Amino acid sequence: MRKTLSVSTDQPNAPATGSNWGAGAARLERLKERARFLRRNLTAAEELLWSRLSGAQLGGLKFSPKAVVGSVIVDFACPARWLVVSITGAGVNPQVDALLDRKLTDTGIRVLRFTEQDVTGGLDDVVRAITAMTNAPFDRPRGASGSAARRERIEG
Repeated sequence: MRKTLSVSTDQPNAPATGSNWGAGAARLERLKERARFLRRNLTAAEELLWSRLSGAQLGGLKFSPKAVVGSVIVDFACPARWLVVSITGAGVNPQVDALLDRKLTDTGIRVLRFTEQDVTGGLDDVVRAITAMTNAPFDRPRGASGSAARRERIEG
């Protein structure tokens, strides 16, 4: 079963996968290996949120922890709703987070970002915000409707 949220590219000479934002095959393999490692070693806040997102508990939607999206690893991805949920820990550079968020939103992916304190101190509020975002209307990125529909059938 495919565990990545694909992102189409409008570049005419894009690689066949169309989802790596220019990352080479070796880099993508390293990203996948790193994502596997991170899935086995979730932080306390990530484990807590995953306990509420796993098993399609949130409106029947599937979330994937530590998913490779394009050329980055995100904390949680919901391919069916083009949504990424990120948990920001201590010592993270806000400029890097802003750049990552912009890179994702420029391709049509919606991003919700919470701090570890938000998750550990107000899990119900975080889950409500995620639920609201999954229920909010959104426009699929151009060129993604066919592949997204196929992905939903495969993963659903």
